[in-house]
Amino acid sequence: MSSFVSLAEAAALVRDATTLALGGMTLYRRPLAFVRALLQRAARPRDLTLLCFTAGLESDLLVGAGCVGTVRSCYFGLQDFGFAPMFTAAAQEGKIRVLEETEASIVMGIRARMAGVGFMPARAWQGTDLLKLRPDVKSIIDPYTGETLTAFPALRCDTAVLHALEADYDGNVKLNNNLGIDNELAYFADRVIVTAERFVKKIERATDGPIIPAPAITCIAEAPRGAWPTSCYPLYPLAGGEFLRYIDACNAGKFDSYLSAVLDQ
Repeated sequence: MSSFVSLAEAAALVRDATTLALGGMTLYRRPLAFVRALLQRAARPRDLTLLCFTAGLESDLLVGAGCVGTVRSCYFGLQDFGFAPMFTAAAQEGKIRVLEETEASIVMGIRARMAGVGFMPARAWQGTDLLKLRPDVKSIIDPYTGETLTAFPALRCDTAVLHALEADYDGNVKLNNNLGIDNELAYFADRVIVTAERFVKKIERATDGPIIPAPAITCIAEAPRGAWPTSCYPLYPLAGGEFLRYIDACNAGKFDSYLSAVLDQ
């Protein structure tokens, strides 16, 4: 069953050279409070592999702080606000490794892991150059039809971090419907950390978001406004001004100053 910890205690669970998955979707319900706690540690984690369906501001902060060695994501950017500046610079300068992923490769890799097999076959990627970029992804012959398929290797994830609207004292958590692959991460990762906007006595079942039960969760930390400046519908909207401030700071070569100010808040 899930346990209740402080944000600092939750952040202390992330070790060097591990795979970290960050939940949410594009600019919605990203675990920013957790990332800030991670960066407030005396010894920040190093050589992380970021595994995200989409990577955004939360991931760009980690890249800029020098915590990331490899990125595995379908998309890395700030959506309507343009490129993720620190990731773009690091990728262009060859400071991080970008392992090409698509929706199919991530989903099939998760399915393989959850099924307890080494790979999951699909028609995706056949006839594309993606196989040249990922020599670890093999083609196989379907023994029943003779068709050539792609064998997507199983993914693994040491720690997944999700941000929730609320958690109850039984350890269940409620998300909203901007899910990305949060449901899958909860059952796929070796360790699942949840930050929650608030604690309630009992989560009321509703149709506006799924509930992840306590047995799927390792620990929960309270984090009011824990997704800010991304949105956390219906509690608060996207803080567009903060995104513009971040981009301006990065473009001016002042990422470190921006980060220090954010961590001191």
